[in-house]
Amino acid sequence: MKFLGIYKNSKEGTPPTQEEMTRMGQLVEESFRSGVLVATEGCLPSALGARVRRDGTKYSVTDGPFTESKELVGGFAILNVKSKQEAIEFTKHFLEVAGDGEVEIRQVWEESSAAPGKA
Repeated sequence: MKFLGIYKNSKEGTPPTQEEMTRMGQLVEESFRSGVLVATEGCLPSALGARVRRDGTKYSVTDGPFTESKELVGGFAILNVKSKQEAIEFTKHFLEVAGDGEVEIRQVWEESSAAPGKA
């Protein structure tokens, strides 16, 4: 099963210390080697981004920063695990290394995850 972990940190714009970078690098390397981690990337500050919304036929684009949001995405990971519980356990370990924040875990749709008759 694949899961998407969306990391929302509470300290956007605060660069990690060298120690934090080293610990995260070790976790990422171990996780890739074990096959649990399929992909991961961090996001640059929201000041460099934009939000695109659609309402009917109209689009609006808002440039960052998004200071009004308390849930800014700091990065993501794709996990390859056997269950949601395993994804939760990996995420707890990730947060021990990353520090305060929140990770939303969402199962990625795969043909094998479709309910019978709903593919």
